[in-house]
Amino acid sequence: MPPTIRLAALPDLAAIEGIAKRAYAPYIARIGREPAPMLEDYSCLVLAQQVWVLEQEQAIAGFIVLLDAQEALLLDNLAVSPEAQGRGHGRQLLAFAEAQALAAGHSCVRLYTNQAMSENIALYGRHGYVETHRAVEHGLHRVYMSKALD
Repeated sequence: MPPTIRLAALPDLAAIEGIAKRAYAPYIARIGREPAPMLEDYSCLVLAQQVWVLEQEQAIAGFIVLLDAQEALLLDNLAVSPEAQGRGHGRQLLAFAEAQALAAGHSCVRLYTNQAMSENIALYGRHGYVETHRAVEHGLHRVYMSKALD
């Protein structure tokens, strides 16, 4: 059965938080502290209907947080459970974000990631995202990227 993406609900909270902790844990040593997605208040985001989960075989394998900015859709967070990585779930969630952006009338998707997360930067680059700039915010070295949509 193919994976499905649906709006997250409060009963999904433990799975979302668990995936964030496991997916971002390897970056603690590189960054020197827990990455922002490990500290996020996902209950607020779920209640605001800004989180979608990817389910496969009745288990949550990943999630995405999308925020509607005036000029673009902001892909605030995308995480796939380490146990489910390598199956195309990240690609499916990126395609979902792009479809959501187009449906909302946006011509691009924007995101940022920590410069220490080189794997993520490479992944986004392979899917058409280009670096727009870098900045240091709250002590974090961020890489900003965007993708123009047709």
